[in-house]
Amino acid sequence: MNKNIFTQSPFCKLLNIQYPIIQGGMAWIADAGLAAAVSNAGGLGLIAAMSLNGEALRGEIRKTKSLTAKPFGVNIMLMSPFAEEVARVVIEEGVQVVTTGAGVPNAYMKGWLDAGIKVFPVAPSAAFAKLMERCGAAGVICEGNEAGGHIGELTTLSLVPQVCDAVQIPVAAAGGIADGRGMAAAFALGARAVQLGTRFLVAKECAIHQNYKDKVLKAGDTATMVTGRRTGHPVRTLKTEFAVNFAQSEADLTLSNEEILKLGSGALRLAAQEGDAQKGSFMAGQIAGLVKKEQTCAEIIQELMMQAEKVGGLFA
Repeated sequence: MNKNIFTQSPFCKLLNIQYPIIQGGMAWIADAGLAAAVSNAGGLGLIAAMSLNGEALRGEIRKTKSLTAKPFGVNIMLMSPFAEEVARVVIEEGVQVVTTGAGVPNAYMKGWLDAGIKVFPVAPSAAFAKLMERCGAAGVICEGNEAGGHIGELTTLSLVPQVCDAVQIPVAAAGGIADGRGMAAAFALGARAVQLGTRFLVAKECAIHQNYKDKVLKAGDTATMVTGRRTGHPVRTLKTEFAVNFAQSEADLTLSNEEILKLGSGALRLAAQEGDAQKGSFMAGQIAGLVKKEQTCAEIIQELMMQAEKVGGLFA
């Protein structure tokens, strides 16, 4: 593997960024401060629109523009009740990049493409990636179920090469990547960028509660679990009192799916903003056990690149 494959990635040219590293659009977490810090460090920062209505997102976009002159994007979760209005706001505010998840973005694609926005949907399968390619996506993000938060069925190792074989547009890999070794492995599978969420949870510019950061920093390799399979919305989270209780509730057949969903409502906000160890859902990926120190976004990205280039040089 030529180590220059990283800085010569098509994602760098497509997004006008220095390094092919994308920060995950984590709801209640990925705000203007984090997005701008990642972009200033040479990656692509993302604002999470999941919990924002149109005007709140407009404010975050404008704040990000005040903090960086470099490209950044917005992640739009299509299950959000505000999806339609935030889809319009990114056009009005001249956002250059949109990533999407939790649904099919067909209803918004024409408007985004006409506005010159580059769209990168999260693709849980090769068939979905091919559909997005036909719809005009600039690339796709393949997220394996090692990731934190909402997950699909396939692992990164199996998903990425199959999608790379299925489409001509560039592929970014996500899920189970926290260092340069993971980045190099993703490139060996055919990906040309990586998206990281869990590693950026402990960035100094990440504004989540310190309790959340401490739980990630103390996590081991078996520290996560998946809940929500019963309702069709599986989520990977750290094993906490809340997560264990939620799993037990799922096993209680006297509770309806609606009651189960209600139990989880607002739990991520409680973790991210209040650090509530009893009622909060501390979403994180399986790779949390590799995350052992708080760093600035610039330090994280530089360390990733040095490690990836070192590993890549072994196979040059």
